[in-house]
Amino acid sequence: MIAESELSRETLDAYEHCRRITRRAAKTFYWGSLLLPRRKRLAAWTLYAFCRTVDDSVDCIQDATCSDRRLDLWRDRLVRAYAGDVSDPITRAWVDMLCHYAVPLQPALDLIEGARMDLHPAQPATFEHLHLYCYRVAGTVGLLMAPVLGYCGPAALPLAVDLGVAMQLTNILRDVGEDLRNGRIYLPRDEMQQFGYTEADLHASVIDGRFIELMRFQMQRAEDYYVRARPGIDMLEKSAQLAILASAEMYRGILGAIVANEYDVFTKRAYVPTSAKMRMMPKLWLATKTNTVPLPAASAHVLSSHAR
Repeated sequence: MIAESELSRETLDAYEHCRRITRRAAKTFYWGSLLLPRRKRLAAWTLYAFCRTVDDSVDCIQDATCSDRRLDLWRDRLVRAYAGDVSDPITRAWVDMLCHYAVPLQPALDLIEGARMDLHPAQPATFEHLHLYCYRVAGTVGLLMAPVLGYCGPAALPLAVDLGVAMQLTNILRDVGEDLRNGRIYLPRDEMQQFGYTEADLHASVIDGRFIELMRFQMQRAEDYYVRARPGIDMLEKSAQLAILASAEMYRGILGAIVANEYDVFTKRAYVPTSAKMRMMPKLWLATKTNTVPLPAASAHVLSSHAR
């Protein structure tokens, strides 16, 4: 439970609501958030709970009209929260968060529009189209988190977006099979064609040389975004660097887990075990002290495999 003597019981309960959502739905993010100072941790849970709830609003694409109304409701709730109006536990926590951090409204509204894109799923024609989606549903999270974490200048913001894009690309690669069952394909159409892999192959769960090369190509792109985003972590307040680096590298490790699963993203879920996360921590702590880019063995394997 949260212990914050200066907070009202209603606000404490609101933060606890956000904490539970985060713990249940985002184990890697939750684990990393525990490394943050208390106030930053509460805000991180609030932001995640909002993102998760918005995402859950469009889980049932069979009733797009209902989901559209839910997104409109959240848009209205959020706008009113910036005027101090509380309508549910998440906006109550959000209003309190705004007393401490200047979290911008626009990225949250962009995130809602990203969720709306999933109501009418269409395979992205190119990576440019996919990048827009990744920005809206994940890059925006970096912009929301930046004021909470603290950063040293505007150059940190595009790098925060890059980290969000890297993590969303990782999600997409991990969830190819699950998304397909939900009627969604996020792999760019032109890149599937580039590797001679068809939508029929995807529906048949074909894992062959074409698919492996397609996946390696996508994983290399995600790796590039992780590396590009790394200097942005050094621009954060020292108290936040380890938490964000840990979250990023644990997510990055999912790419190696895909390789370990022999690229079976149709019947197996790639994840980083808790024991492996614990083993990462000393190296990650050292990386924050030396401003280096950690390269887990699993990620190195991805890179070297792609190079062959």
